[in-house]
Amino acid sequence: MRSIGLATVAATIAVALGLPSAAIAQPGLCELGANGIEHIVYIQFDNVHFRRDNPNVPSDLEQMPNLLSFLEQNGAFLANHWTPLISHTSVDILTSLTGVYGDRMGVPIGNSLRYFNPNGASSPAGSFAYWTDPLDSFVANPTDTTPQMIDRQGKTHPAPWVPFTRAGCDVGAFATANIELENIGLDITTVFGANSPEAKEAQSDPSKAVADFEGIAVHCAQGSALCPKTASQLDLLPQEPGGYSGFRALFGNKFVQPQISPQGPVEDIDGNVIEDSRGNQGFPGFDSSAAQTLGYMATMLEAGVPVVYGYIADAHDDHINDVAFGPGQAGYVQQLVTYNEAFGKFFGRLAKDGITPKNTLFVITADENDHFVGGPPTPANCDGVTTPCTYAQLGEIDADLSRLLATESGNTTKFAVHADSAPTFYVDGNPGQFDKVTRDLETAVGALFAFNPITGKNDQLTQAIADQQEQAFLHMVTADQRGRRPLSCSMIPTIFCSPPAVSLRARRSRHVRTKTRSLPGTTATFSPRSPRPGSVSSGPACARLASQRISSRTTPISAQRSSALPD
Repeated sequence: MRSIGLATVAATIAVALGLPSAAIAQPGLCELGANGIEHIVYIQFDNVHFRRDNPNVPSDLEQMPNLLSFLEQNGAFLANHWTPLISHTSVDILTSLTGVYGDRMGVPIGNSLRYFNPNGASSPAGSFAYWTDPLDSFVANPTDTTPQMIDRQGKTHPAPWVPFTRAGCDVGAFATANIELENIGLDITTVFGANSPEAKEAQSDPSKAVADFEGIAVHCAQGSALCPKTASQLDLLPQEPGGYSGFRALFGNKFVQPQISPQGPVEDIDGNVIEDSRGNQGFPGFDSSAAQTLGYMATMLEAGVPVVYGYIADAHDDHINDVAFGPGQAGYVQQLVTYNEAFGKFFGRLAKDGITPKNTLFVITADENDHFVGGPPTPANCDGVTTPCTYAQLGEIDADLSRLLATESGNTTKFAVHADSAPTFYVDGNPGQFDKVTRDLETAVGALFAFNPITGKNDQLTQAIADQQEQAFLHMVTADQRGRRPLSCSMIPTIFCSPPAVSLRARRSRHVRTKTRSLPGTTATFSPRSPRPGSVSSGPACARLASQRISSRTTPISAQRSSALPD
C-alpha cells in the first residue's frame, strides 16, 4: 500500500470523476464525470490530528464533532496517505495537488530552500509562489531562474486545475499553495506585469495589495461568464502538455469578489466581512480561520464555481499573539470550538443550496503532522474540555549546528542550512558527495550530542543522514541541478536546527534553547508516525475506494496510539 499511497488525494479525485482527456468541453457545460458528481469541495487542513497527542485530551477531530460526524456518516478514510520527507506545508500540499513527490514537480523542500550559485555559494529561496513563476529567489539578481514547479523534463509541471477547466468547470481557490498568488512581488510581475496598476499598488500600499491580490483565484473554463475580459487575465500555461490557450482567470479578491458577490464584500461563515488585521477587505492572510475559508468557499460554490479548494490554518497556534498551544490548553480548545461551529454552519448552508454528498465529492486532508514538544501537563489528568491543561515547558528546541560542530568535533566547515528538524546542508563550494570535506562533515554531524531541556539528558541528535544518492531515493532531487545538496539529516523530533549565524543561549548549553513563542511541535521528519496525516473522501463513488472507514470510536484511544491509523 505504501507504493500507491503517495498519490491518494489526486488519485481519489481521478477515480471518482473519470475525468475526460485534453479535449475542451462546450462553453457553459461542466462535465465532472459519470458518477453523479456536480461539485468538488477540497479542504486542506494544516496539522489537524485524528489521533490524540495526550491520551486524556480528545484529538482535534474529536473536538470537531460536526466534521467528524459528517465524515463518519459519509466518508472513506485513506490511512496510507504518505507525505514526502521532509514534510512541510508547501511540499505536502503540492504533493497532494499533483499526485507526485517533489522530485517530479519541483518542490521537495519547503517552506524555504536554497540553491547553489556558479561560485559555489548558496542563495535563499521560497517554495510558495504562483505555479508559472521562476524559482522564487530571495535575492535581487538570482542565478537560478528555472521554473518553480519544475518537472523531470525541466518544464513547468502540469497545473492541477487544467483537467477541470478543460471539462468546462471553473475552479476556485482560497489560500491553497501555488494555485493563486502567494506574494506581491514576483507573482504580481508574472501575472499582471512589472508596470501594471497592480504592481504600482504593491509598491505604494503593500498591505492593501496583499488583501486585493494574494490568496484568492478563480481559473475559468473557456467562455465562462465569471471571467469577463475587463476583470480577468489570460490564464497562461505556456508549457502545459497538450496546449492551453483561450482560458482566463481572476486573481485576487479585488477581481473575484465582484463576480461571486456583486452585492458586497464576501463574508465568513459567521456573517463577518472577510478582511485583514488592518481592516482591508479581501484576503486575510495565509493563517485563515475555518470560518473565513469556509465562508469564501461557500460563496464561490453559490456563485456557480463547481470546484473549490481551501486551506485552513492549524488550531494549535495562537495566530494573533504568535504563541504556541499544547494539547488541552484553553486557547487550543476554544479555537477548535470555533472550527467545529464553522463546519456545522458550512455543511448546513451547503445542504440548503442542494450541495450534499449525494452530488458532491468532498476531499479533506491534512499536511505536515507536527508532533507535540513539551513537558507534562498540569494537572496530570487534565482533559482540556472540562479541565484546562497548562505547560511549564512548551515549544521546539533550537540548536545552532555550527557551534555544536565546532565545540564537539572541531569541525568548522562553512555551510548554510534549511532550518528544520531535518536540516538540509548547503556546504560552501558545493563539494561532491564523496569529497573529504563532505564526508568529514557527515561524520561530525552523526556524532552530535546536546542537552535536551525536555528530557533532561544529553541526547544524540542525529537519527539519519542522506547524501545526494539517498536524497534521490527519497524524491528530494529535482531536474534543477543547482538545487543538489551534499547531505541532509534528521534530528531527534524535539530539535529544530537553526542557521549557523543565529546565536542561541539556554541553560546548561550555549547552543540549544527552548522556544516558548513558536511551534508547539516539530514537523514530520523521521518517525514511524510522521508520514501519514490521512485523507478523507465523501461523496458518490467513494465506496469503490479500497479504504478504511473513519471512526474515532471503533478503536480505543489506547490502541490508536500504536495502530496504523494516521495522526
